[in-house]
This record gives sequence, C-alpha cells and structure tokens, in this order.
Amino acid sequence: METKDIILELRTKMGLSQDELAERVYVTRQAVSRWETGETTPNTETLKLLSKLFDVSINTLLGAPRQLICQCCGMPLEDSAISKETDGFFNEDYCKWCYADGEYLYHDMDDLIEVCVDHMANEQFPPEQVRAYMKDLLPKLDYWKNHSNLAGAQEFEAFKKQLIDEINALDIKGMPKIETLNALVGGYINLEYRLPNGKSIKFLDDGATYLGTQLVNEHDARRCFGIAANVEFILVCTYEENGENPELVIYKKR
Repeated sequence: METKDIILELRTKMGLSQDELAERVYVTRQAVSRWETGETTPNTETLKLLSKLFDVSINTLLGAPRQLICQCCGMPLEDSAISKETDGFFNEDYCKWCYADGEYLYHDMDDLIEVCVDHMANEQFPPEQVRAYMKDLLPKLDYWKNHSNLAGAQEFEAFKKQLIDEINALDIKGMPKIETLNALVGGYINLEYRLPNGKSIKFLDDGATYLGTQLVNEHDARRCFGIAANVEFILVCTYEENGENPELVIYKKR
C-alpha cells in the first residue's frame, strides 16, 4: 500500500475526520486531504506524530520500504516488536527487548549471544551453530559497531556524561543546559541545511543511530534546538515546528 492509502485506512479505523486528524498532528485539514490524495506526504516531524497517534512505525506509514532489523540483536522488526522511547515514539532501530524506557539493555555481546542461544536453538539449529551465527552477525550491527569501544553500561553512561559536558560547554546563546541524551535514528533528524554558497547538505547518516535531544530556544519559543552527536562529532541546529527552516549552529569534530 502507498502512504496515502495507509493514512486514509488508519484514520478511518480510528474514526477520525480529516479535521480531527489535522488537529491531532497540528496541520490543516487541507494538508491531510493532500496526503490522502497522494499530492504530498507528511514531513519527518509529522510522520513521527502520526506514528505515535496510530501506534505504527514510520516505516509502515511509508509503505514498509525498508526491511527493519534490530541493530542490537539482528531480529526482524514488526511494529509489535519495535522499541519505543520514553515519550512513546517508536525507535525503529531496536526491538523492545534490546532497548526499553530509553535504556540499552545489553552492554556485553556475550551476554546477548547466550540469551539468543536460549531462545533460538532447536534440533535444526543447535546451540553451537546459533552461537557461531550470532558471533558473526552482531559485530556488523550499528549498536555494536558504534559502541564497541565501550566495555559496559558504566562506561557507556560515562561516555554520555562526557558528551553532555562537552555540549553544555559550548555555551550556545538561548540553548538550555542538557541533562540527558537519547538514542535517535538518523533518518528522522537528518535535516538539510543551506550553505552560504547556495548548496544544501545533510550531515547525518539516515541509517545510523546518534545520541541527541530537542530543546526549546529560551529566547524564541517558536524555534527549537536539535542536538545530535556520536564519538566523532557534535551537531547543534535550530528549526521551527516540524523541522522547518533549519539553521546549522555548530558542527564540531571531537
């Protein structure tokens, strides 16, 4: 199914009119009408709101163009198994058994492998084959690639604290102090910025996971700060509702 048909079907199942759906996701009725005729598709921020409202992944809203797998354990992801952030939004990079309530549940690869052996082993797929398969698969997944230098939960929390301290030390005008960072999927925060030479550029990888957050600008409530970071860089930007009119504040190599 196409996005236009999926939105129409989900709206109908919930018993919402176009006006009611528009009010729920902060757009006009005309915008909903254009989605359902296929004239336009919702932007990234609105897709997130629709995903939370309908309790389906953004991937489902877009007609399932990607085969999602958990970037921690490798299991195929259907909507019922996808993890959620503490605010109720889907995190389509992980299953709910590897990431829950804003926390990664595995910091030791061997621990996860043994859990997978317990659940996957059978007569056709004996424990040693499962173990060998998982030892080959896990290092290829984003979670283990991005955090292979972090020995465990304590080190990971220390890494996040270090990032928070570095970002706060930038002392950006109007940006509140950061208290926490969450896992964010690149594809949902990868805004396009216009450079002085007129060219536009994206700095993030749609398929990667970053640590970041969103904060309201203390000097202009119409704009928010967006932060994304990993072991290599820190990116800070501002934008209006639904990611409109993004401006790059800083992109700093670590």
